[in-house]
Amino acid sequence: MDGNVFHSWSAQDLIDPVNVVSGQGSTFTDDQGRDYLDFSSQLVNLALGHGNQRLIQSIKDQADRLVTIQPSFKNDTRSQLAQELVERAGESFGSVFFTNGGAEANENAVRMARGYTGRRKVMSAYRSYHGATSTAISLTGDPRRWANEPSDSSVVHFFGPYTYRSAFWSEDEGQECERALAHLEQQIILEGSQTIAAIILETVVGTNGILVPPEGYLPGVRALCDKYGIVYIADEVMAGFGRTGTLFAVENFGVVPDLITFAKGVNSGYVPLGGVIISKAIQKTWSTTAYPGGLTYSGHPLACAPGLETLKIFDEDKILDRVRDLGERVVRPRLEAMKEKYNIVGEVRGLGLFWAIELVKDRETREPLVPFNASGADAAPMNDFAGYCKQNGVWPFVHFNRVHVAPPLVISEEELVRGLDVYDAALAELDEKN
Repeated sequence: MDGNVFHSWSAQDLIDPVNVVSGQGSTFTDDQGRDYLDFSSQLVNLALGHGNQRLIQSIKDQADRLVTIQPSFKNDTRSQLAQELVERAGESFGSVFFTNGGAEANENAVRMARGYTGRRKVMSAYRSYHGATSTAISLTGDPRRWANEPSDSSVVHFFGPYTYRSAFWSEDEGQECERALAHLEQQIILEGSQTIAAIILETVVGTNGILVPPEGYLPGVRALCDKYGIVYIADEVMAGFGRTGTLFAVENFGVVPDLITFAKGVNSGYVPLGGVIISKAIQKTWSTTAYPGGLTYSGHPLACAPGLETLKIFDEDKILDRVRDLGERVVRPRLEAMKEKYNIVGEVRGLGLFWAIELVKDRETREPLVPFNASGADAAPMNDFAGYCKQNGVWPFVHFNRVHVAPPLVISEEELVRGLDVYDAALAELDEKN
């Protein structure tokens, strides 16, 4: 337990949190002087790493000019960041509603879709996470939703594409795309298309598997939304801001959503910030009618300042180019080699610096190495993997039967290789035991 701090998603008396005292670049340090290579970017938000002096200075400079101002006032820092985001999102977008994080972004995106369409239902995928506030946890498809039910009864879940564990008996990506879209359309029809306000999708599913959609799937979703008058919300909270090698992950798939939600990498979480990038069409809904929502800290200047600086760093340091390069030249071949070496590796998949290694008991049956939502003794193999990594100076991202690779986007090639070396050795040890 941690004194008087109540920790999220935890049994308070069963935890012993690491006491982190400092961080620099891709590494953080505990109170015992142990360094850890941050292979999870904390919660996949620390895009530009720990202790980035340019981000820190931008906060200091903003604090010297204006620390805070309520959302109803105009502020240059907030306005400039909104302008940058709209311009980079594309010509169909018109404005940004700022929030304090991803859950609030998704809450407001759904509110906007409902207000725009006059409909209530929202569709989301089972393998998803959209946040822990009331509507966001209802949208979430993973087990974190269960303890929060009954939840929003107007949320409908569906199966998204996942070729390796196809719910549609698909044999390849083409079949998976075709069948997943047919399934989604049938659900739209049977739920009553005229009752559905929005479909929300993580562009690349994050914590629930780094599931990269097959070619044609997201354009197919866009086409279904257009056909039935449904708003397409792209949840880019985790996958956005360079994680997949493009500023917005949808750029990889040639699709334009109606609303884009973001947070995390927009300013590396140096000060809480999220938001919704709103299409011009939806924005007009509230041209002469008040939008029914707001937040005291919407577009907080101390959060927007490092957001602006982040975009400058992305441009000047060619962050997107290096993410694509490291992902394809270093990560992909290394993970594919691990798949060849170890029987417990069923599949590897990803884009940019956003990857998953799926672990199995049997390659033929594809039985997961640990059961779904495993805990206690059932989760021992994954705990063993994580323990080995931590003992060897790497802080891993482990979820269910998967290991994720999601380091800061500024990680050096040497550090990236070192982290992959530790993953490799941990897999070797796990492969022997299992």
